[in-house]
Amino acid sequence: MAPNTNSAAESRPHRWRFLRSGGFDQVRLETGADLMALDELDQKLWAALSCPTHRLEFDERTLQLIDTDDDGQIRPPELIAAVKWAGSLLKDPNDLTGRAEALPLSAVREDTEEASTLLRSAREILSILHKPGAEVITTEDTADTAKIFANTPFNGDGIIPPESASDEATKQAIEQIIGCMGSENDRSGQPGVSEEQVDEFFRQAEAYDRWWKKAEADADNILPFGDRTPNASKVFNGVKEKVDDYFTRCRVAEFDDRAADSLNPAQGDYEAISPSTLSPATAELAAFPLATVAADKPLPLETGVNPAWGEAIENLRNDVAAPLFGTIDGLSNEQWMKLDAKFALHEAWLADKEGAMVESLALEGIRELLSNGSREAIGILFAKDKELMEEMEGIGSVDRLIRYHRDLFELLNNFVAFRDFYTPGKHAIFQTGTLYLDTRSCDLCIKVDDVAKHSSMAGRSRTFLTYCNCKRKGSDETMNIVVGITDGDSDDLMVGRNGVFYDRKGNDWDATITKLVEHPISVRQAFWSPYKRVGRMIQEQIEKMAAAGDKAVESRAAAGVADLSKQAGEGKAKDAAPFDVGKFAGIFAAIGLALGAIGTAVASVLTGLMQLSLWQMPLAVLGLLLVISGPSMVIAYLKLRRRNLAPLLDANGWAVNTKAMINLPFGASLTHVAALPPGAKRSMRDPYAQHRTPWTLYGVLTLLLIVFGYLWEEGYLAKWRDQIATRVEQATQQPRKPAAEEPKP
Repeated sequence: MAPNTNSAAESRPHRWRFLRSGGFDQVRLETGADLMALDELDQKLWAALSCPTHRLEFDERTLQLIDTDDDGQIRPPELIAAVKWAGSLLKDPNDLTGRAEALPLSAVREDTEEASTLLRSAREILSILHKPGAEVITTEDTADTAKIFANTPFNGDGIIPPESASDEATKQAIEQIIGCMGSENDRSGQPGVSEEQVDEFFRQAEAYDRWWKKAEADADNILPFGDRTPNASKVFNGVKEKVDDYFTRCRVAEFDDRAADSLNPAQGDYEAISPSTLSPATAELAAFPLATVAADKPLPLETGVNPAWGEAIENLRNDVAAPLFGTIDGLSNEQWMKLDAKFALHEAWLADKEGAMVESLALEGIRELLSNGSREAIGILFAKDKELMEEMEGIGSVDRLIRYHRDLFELLNNFVAFRDFYTPGKHAIFQTGTLYLDTRSCDLCIKVDDVAKHSSMAGRSRTFLTYCNCKRKGSDETMNIVVGITDGDSDDLMVGRNGVFYDRKGNDWDATITKLVEHPISVRQAFWSPYKRVGRMIQEQIEKMAAAGDKAVESRAAAGVADLSKQAGEGKAKDAAPFDVGKFAGIFAAIGLALGAIGTAVASVLTGLMQLSLWQMPLAVLGLLLVISGPSMVIAYLKLRRRNLAPLLDANGWAVNTKAMINLPFGASLTHVAALPPGAKRSMRDPYAQHRTPWTLYGVLTLLLIVFGYLWEEGYLAKWRDQIATRVEQATQQPRKPAAEEPKP
């Protein structure tokens, strides 16, 4: 029996290819087979294990689709699942490596249920967008779902807008439901209702109808005033507390006639409010009883009523007392208790209210909706919408596949490998643009949110970092970036210096340095750094000495002027101090000693050099330079060899899985120092060049004369003269070798 070659091929492990770049082995993702076998690649060989879904130069919607748990991070299982899903829907997984903007419909499989559904959804989208014959679909076609569903009465989202109804009665019913229950936007952006909202509305409507039927069955007790009972109840409850107070006071006066005077307002109470401008709204007046309190006295309904309660008592007489007792001038305590009993039943009914959410429609409108078949008509609309649910939900899958088809390969080459970062002419997804600053352009620019937090870890990259705040002119938009300076020098880089930043879209930003993290930039800079440090130190010391001297002169001058003023005021001008020759002789002697020391040091160096042969002198000078610059160059070289991208990304939310090195050649490709273009001509004549005074030349000549005098005084010149004469004499007296005899012919 012949072996099953397909099964053998499937069981055979995938053969991977790797590329050494950035100091580590990077997998080469080149074919669809590489992508589909991604789950077989040991994650220890992945360049990264996590990356954020923001601060990247990458389609954020694609990242959100891959991030299935919505935690803001992309991890290997999510990436593998995305690749597997997209590859299973395409006839040829190699299409994922093309980074094509458009997805050809012919590339989608038709032999699986999911793929065929997706293909039908894609054709439906194109049909809705009036592109029925199109053979490709793009993210522009699927991005605006509102545009896709704008002209479709049903879109499978479970939301029915009023416009979906074909008859006016059903449309009006949906609008009334929205008015009571609120609305939800469907895929086209129109407000509508869900099936749950419709069910809840009719449940509330039925409960409200039952509640009213209970009152109608016992109308004499629950609705003693018929349809006007709600208004009568409002009037009654508005004065109930005050009327109860009045009749209670009257019963107390009946109990003890001595209490009547105390239960009515005292003379002092009237005197207290008499200076005020009184009106029915005066609070102190409203606090008085409704009427004069007396034993067994009815409540007057026309005259003798507290003015603050006149209108309320009038409404009580007309709307409550008159319908039950006829026209009366006063209300007895017994009549009031009867009213209270009737409204107690009404209040109990109100307390058991059901269906309050639909009360705004009124009872007649609610009963109309319950009886005219609106619920059944709306149910038919939901059934039609559900028929398209599967097909319309496939539209989201179409958008996902188009984005994966376009973006997955790029993401993989910035996650599984850092191929785009280490490929000349390309930019990684974390590189946000280019900064122009201090006669150079820098391509290693990364967005950051928190500069302080980022810099605390990013410094371990051993890269010279410049943090910049970027602003756009005429806009409130700002952002912070960190920039790796990998070539040139750092002499003129300082906080507050300005540059221009260009993002990946070509927009220009004003960039200002806000923080520096200093590390060596180049070996060339390290060579000159000792001399620059010494030069800066000497300059600082000279500036300090000059400042101190200037201050001392100023102090002495001020003291002298004050002393002269004092002497002139006293008329006792003192004789000028005699010139102290000894003092100035000491000064000149000190200057001479200093010059002598300098001359001795220079002479010692020259003496040592003159004792060497000519071929030894350059080696000695080179050795001296290495002694001075060698240590800083070695330290810089060792640090530059260890520059690492990982801390820069880890501080930004990545989980870099390797040492992504930035060596000297690669660093030079990330930062470009200004240089004249090829073929350019340059004139060295500068009409505005600064004309220097020859004091430096004078100083050098003076120093040479001092050295020459010292060498003459110590006899070195005579000694060198004799040595040279001896060597010349020996060379001239050395016998010449006889010429070789020519052979005789």
